[in-house]
Amino acid sequence: MKILPKTVLRKKTTLTGWFLLLFLVVLQSSCRTSYSFTGASISPDVKTVSIEYFSTTATMVMPSLTRLLTDAMKDYFTSQSNLILVDRNGDLNIKGTVTGFTNTPVAIQGNETAAMNRITITISVTFTNKKNEKQNFENKTFARYQDYSSQLNLASVQDGLVKQINDQLVQDVFNQAVVNW
Repeated sequence: MKILPKTVLRKKTTLTGWFLLLFLVVLQSSCRTSYSFTGASISPDVKTVSIEYFSTTATMVMPSLTRLLTDAMKDYFTSQSNLILVDRNGDLNIKGTVTGFTNTPVAIQGNETAAMNRITITISVTFTNKKNEKQNFENKTFARYQDYSSQLNLASVQDGLVKQINDQLVQDVFNQAVVNW
């Protein structure tokens, strides 16, 4: 067995290291993998999203609901994806309407009074994907609710409940639009 001097061994080790590094760089650049903790599967050619201001057709509604819902939708789409928010004509476009806002009694007690009340918000959403029209949907209904004790004043809990419902609705729309499981 032939023993090589230390300088020859160092050169071989360095050369092998450079080849390994070059191989890893080429391998990494040839593979395109996208990871997302939200489960979003957005095509790399989709760069922008436009979210139109939500309107309302509900007979009873909290005055700031449409603004809060629109802002929550914009915040969620930009924070959970790499999409850039544009005013109009995005690669993805979302427009919607609040179609229902109800406050109803649930859990009736023996004396015919409600132990709990329920706020329900219903929205209708149209989603357009310019890059993949198969993902489009039109006037899809989403509804979520939150219950609260009838002993509480609606005015004191309404803002918090509406925020929770909005968060759930936004997640539902996001999942329907860009999470393709």
